[in-house]
Amino acid sequence: MRKSLPLIGLLWALNAFAGDPVYEVGVDGLACPFCAYGVEKQLSRVSGVREVETDVAKGVVVLRIEPGASLDEEAVRDAVRKAGFTPRSFGPQQRTDADSEDTKAQS
Repeated sequence: MRKSLPLIGLLWALNAFAGDPVYEVGVDGLACPFCAYGVEKQLSRVSGVREVETDVAKGVVVLRIEPGASLDEEAVRDAVRKAGFTPRSFGPQQRTDADSEDTKAQS
């Protein structure tokens, strides 16, 4: 057990710096801030969702998940439908080089 404590500490530290899981949901039909509000309201009710951001121009909703939580894809798709829109895609958000540069600049 004592030999595994440093390993556990290291894994915990790496997880803390990795940030919360982030998912991207493509949504067809987003056209205005009112549309975004309706989708955000429904998605914020999905278990595990901590934060919701909408990019109306791209038709994309970004979901930040509570640490340690999992996200049910079907629940997300149902929430989008309940808001009156069509879910187009769902998956983990891919970090770009620009995201990495932003993180370095904030440090």
